[in-house]
Amino acid sequence: MCDALGEENNGTTIAAMNLIRSLKAKGHEVRVVCPDAGRAEREGFFVVPAYDFGPFSGYVARNGVTLAKPDRGVLLRALRGADAVHAMFPFPLGSAAAKMAHRLGIPLTAGFHCQAENLTAHFRLMNFPPANRLAYRLFYRSLYRYCDCIHYPSQFICDVFEREVGPTRHRVISNGVSPLFCPGGGEKPAGMEGRFVILFTGRYSREKSHRVLIDAAARSRHREKLQLVFAGEGPEEERLRRYAAKRSILPPVMRFFSRPELVRVQRCADLYVHPAEIEIEAIACLEAIACGNVPVISDSPRSAARSFALTDKNLFACNDPGDLARKIDFWIEHPAERKACGERYLRYAERFRLDQCMDEMEAMILDTIREKAEAGRKSPLA
Repeated sequence: MCDALGEENNGTTIAAMNLIRSLKAKGHEVRVVCPDAGRAEREGFFVVPAYDFGPFSGYVARNGVTLAKPDRGVLLRALRGADAVHAMFPFPLGSAAAKMAHRLGIPLTAGFHCQAENLTAHFRLMNFPPANRLAYRLFYRSLYRYCDCIHYPSQFICDVFEREVGPTRHRVISNGVSPLFCPGGGEKPAGMEGRFVILFTGRYSREKSHRVLIDAAARSRHREKLQLVFAGEGPEEERLRRYAAKRSILPPVMRFFSRPELVRVQRCADLYVHPAEIEIEAIACLEAIACGNVPVISDSPRSAARSFALTDKNLFACNDPGDLARKIDFWIEHPAERKACGERYLRYAERFRLDQCMDEMEAMILDTIREKAEAGRKSPLA
């Protein structure tokens, strides 16, 4: 059940499509319910309508979101004969499917792919704890209370959610890094020769904190040769371009990169910086280190990415451009240490291999089916 499923230009859609492809490759029949009209003619896809947000439709479109409107008839067709249901979001489609699966006795699993702040940031309440607590409780009430097992992409988000709603039946499984992301030779594109390239992959939104990296670049001792590359898209693009233009730095490269293009950019980057304050897992950071990049990561208490730091030089104080500038300068001025650290990260990245993670996802779903069947046989009402 995918409340939002469009092009593979964001982490959640990529995670959903990776799971779909993996389960199909293993011989399972997979039915996908989503609002993506472009997939209506494809086998295994059940398309529901999308919500019309009226005067807010433009804002929703700029955020790249098409939100599914539940259709009981479509859901019933998709669930008929299903052995399990897996939901991706605690939004209307996922919630309706969960309630239907619960009534029909179909085993239900769900992924946890939306941090409270991803929602409250749209209302400028990201830093208002009561709003975030309320969001988590609404998520639980709409979807997760019905689940036989919850998939958390990181221990961090499991701990955050369980602090609000109590213990849950769950598995912690990374969304996994595609084998596309691996080391390889990469020459810098025209115009970047001789520059120190710093990459950040993330949606152009407030919680990703691009401005911290822009300010750090302006404070660096090497700012005249720093080339920032912001791979992504999103509603903050024009504001970020204007912000960067007022700083004494080279204009950042800002655009959406296809997956093959992103691999090439990863391979020619000199450093990867992840300043985001809000992250459930930060697959983009894992993709970077799988290509051999050394990361410098915000130590935000609201980000799972901080757990990827292998040394104190891989962390900087959250929202502190001065500290980030010092870490950037260290890695520029110590190329031998940067090379050795990149090799350590290549070994570290092995645990996030996509095939291994997808095997664990399949096992979670199959175990949930088996455990629910066993519980039914043991029930005195069965």
